[in-house]
Amino acid sequence: MKRDRRPRSLLAAAAGLAALAPVYYLTEAAARCLRTGHAAFAPAPTGLAYLAAVAVIVTLLSAWPAAALGCGVPLMAAGVLFALDLDAAMGLAATLPWARTGGLPWSPPGGAPWAELAEPPGTLAGISGLYALIGALLVLSALPRPRRRSILDL
Repeated sequence: MKRDRRPRSLLAAAAGLAALAPVYYLTEAAARCLRTGHAAFAPAPTGLAYLAAVAVIVTLLSAWPAAALGCGVPLMAAGVLFALDLDAAMGLAATLPWARTGGLPWSPPGGAPWAELAEPPGTLAGISGLYALIGALLVLSALPRPRRRSILDL
């Protein structure tokens, strides 16, 4: 009896879509921390921690092609939108959750805002190409791998 793999693929795609928000916001938080560290000419360990969290999520998603596509395609689309039409991308980013408050979902209430209203979440990571890069890596990880052949096989 053969098992149907469609429910597993749908579940993986849903997991990829669910991982889109954490990857989006963590990448933006990392970019902002790194920018702050660069401007202050100081180390930015928080930015490194955010990037490490993104790397862990991306590594987990790349194990399932449907999950990698579910997260990678929208991220790559966001990166392409930032590259082609910055005004439209910033207008779309301004409609995202937590864009008006300037805080992250895990920020303490009443804490210092991490974003200014003129710079909605995703702007810095989008402009720098991080979304396009991470999305492309996820999409490439979902592609079928070519069969490896030995050079000795003629």
